[in-house]
Amino acid sequence: MTKPNLSSIGTLALVGAGKMGGAMLQGWLALGLDPKKVTVFEPSPAPEILALAENGVTINPPPGAIANPQVAILAVKPQVAPDAMTSVAKTVGANTLVISIMAGRTLSFLEQHLPGVAIVRAMPNTPAAIGRGITVAVPNPKVSAAQRKIANDLLAASGSIEWVDDEKLIDAVTAVSGSGPAYIFLLAEALGKAAVAAGLPQPLADKLARETVSGAGELLHQSPLDPETLRKNVTSPGGTTAAALEILMGPDGLEKLMREAVAAAAKRSRELAG
Repeated sequence: MTKPNLSSIGTLALVGAGKMGGAMLQGWLALGLDPKKVTVFEPSPAPEILALAENGVTINPPPGAIANPQVAILAVKPQVAPDAMTSVAKTVGANTLVISIMAGRTLSFLEQHLPGVAIVRAMPNTPAAIGRGITVAVPNPKVSAAQRKIANDLLAASGSIEWVDDEKLIDAVTAVSGSGPAYIFLLAEALGKAAVAAGLPQPLADKLARETVSGAGELLHQSPLDPETLRKNVTSPGGTTAAALEILMGPDGLEKLMREAVAAAAKRSRELAG
C-alpha cells in the first residue's frame, strides 16, 4: 500500500496527544507533515510529544494563539469531550475540517458544538502506531470532496481506511476493530499461560505464544485465503489441532464468547454517545 505524502497539508491542530493521537502524529510527521504547521493541545504531554517542539511543533500555546486551522483532530477521551469541545469551538473556523477519533461521540454530538463545520467521525485502532491500523470513517454532509481527500490521506497514513455512509455502523466497528487488538493480546496472554500450565518454562511459553499469534496474523494478512480455509489447512482429522478445536469451537467456545464480547463493546459505544 502506497503511503500518502502529507507535505501539502496546511495548519493542523491536534487536540489530545495520548497513545492514539500521539502515534498518529508521529506517523504524519514521518510522511512529510510540516511540524511548524502543527499545534498540539495536551494537558499531560508525554516526553516524546514534548520532544517534537525541537522540530517546530507548537505545544500548548496560550488561548487564542491559533484559530481556523485547516484541520483539527479530536483525539481526547470521550468522557472529557463535553469540556474539551468548549475550547475546540473557539479554535476551529468555518473552513476547518474536523476529524474526530473519539469513541462513541456521534456526528450529532459534534455538530451541536460545532454547527456548520465539516466533520469526519473516524475509528482507528492501535496498530496505527506501526502503520498497520485499520480505520473506518463517516463524513457529515458539510465535508467537500477536497476535504474528504485530506481526511483520507491523514487516516491512510496509519494503515487501511474504509468509508461508510451509515454512522450506525461505527458502534460495531468500534467493537470489532477499535477494541479488537485487545482481544488478540488477550489471546496471546491466555496462550502463554496455557503453555506454562502444560509444562513449558515461562520465557519459552511467552515467546511461543507471542510469535505464534503475530506470525499467524501476518500469514492471514499476506494470504489470499480466508480465515476458515487457513484454519482448516492447519487441522488434520483426528490430530492435535482437531482435539484443541473441539474445545474452542464447542457450544460455549470462542465463537459464542466473541459474539458476546463484541455485543458488549458495541453497547458501551452506544452508551458513550449519551
